[in-house]
Amino acid sequence: MKIKFLLATLLSASLSLSAAEPQRPHITGVAHIALYVHDLEQSRAFYKDFLGFAEPYALTNDTGGIRLAFIKISDRQYLELFPEKEAGTDRLNHISIETDDAEAMRVYLAAHGVKVPDKVGKGRIGNLNFNIIDPDGHQVELVQYAPDGWTVREKGKHLPDTRISTRMSHLGILVGDVEASKKFYCDILGFKETWRGSRNGKSLSWVNLKVPEGDDYLELMLYSELPPPGPHGGEHHICLELPDVSKAAEILKTRPLPKECKPPTEIRTGVNGKRQINYYDPDGTRVEVMEPRTADGNPVPPSTAPPPAHPATTNNTVSP
Repeated sequence: MKIKFLLATLLSASLSLSAAEPQRPHITGVAHIALYVHDLEQSRAFYKDFLGFAEPYALTNDTGGIRLAFIKISDRQYLELFPEKEAGTDRLNHISIETDDAEAMRVYLAAHGVKVPDKVGKGRIGNLNFNIIDPDGHQVELVQYAPDGWTVREKGKHLPDTRISTRMSHLGILVGDVEASKKFYCDILGFKETWRGSRNGKSLSWVNLKVPEGDDYLELMLYSELPPPGPHGGEHHICLELPDVSKAAEILKTRPLPKECKPPTEIRTGVNGKRQINYYDPDGTRVEVMEPRTADGNPVPPSTAPPPAHPATTNNTVSP
């Protein structure tokens, strides 16, 4: 009887501790990427006139100039374009993932050793959000679309037929230590690895991590030596999903590509077996347009190549 009582007491204590531990709220998708741009009008010409997206609103600064412009991809995904602070620097400002409860996420992350602000903020467009820093120093915004925010207010609007794509399937970010990133994104945030690829078969080039409650994913672009800021745009990238890249290419040939943009690549089948084309905005940020399925309908097995030798990472917010 004493043993049964002891076991029951231990089980009850274990259940109580489990119930008291903050639970992770849902992470439903990739919300946006924020980019620094050298010339906002050139970038608007690329994303609006060439790729066919709309700009539902913009925010101004204290002097009346544009602080950032929003380019809408779908009702839940967009780009943020910020005028650059300094020429020739990395174009990436931050990435953003969507949650259904920002405050619960803040509490959950704090309980798992991630540095978080004292409270969730409310942005100028009315959404609930806060920022954290990943192991590579990237700013990651957690956003919850508030019922009274502009994102919900504009639902169903600013979605022209000219859009070359209706979904941003993934974002690519530079990563030095894949294991540190997986501890952050997978062990804490709940992402799941779905595939990994290699350009040369000798060293791993990227790892795909899918959000836990959705189909969007992050593509960790691995390196052994961090490239200079100029070429970052080829690695920090967005991917627009569409059913037929050949048809998309024919449509885009009828639209003027801003002269500041370098020419797109030819249609090719990538390492992942999917047909794709790379376009580049005026600052060199890569916009990958890609079909959702492999060209022959067969899955490509993930690479077994080892990760590149990684440098020491900084700004790791995860406690040992």
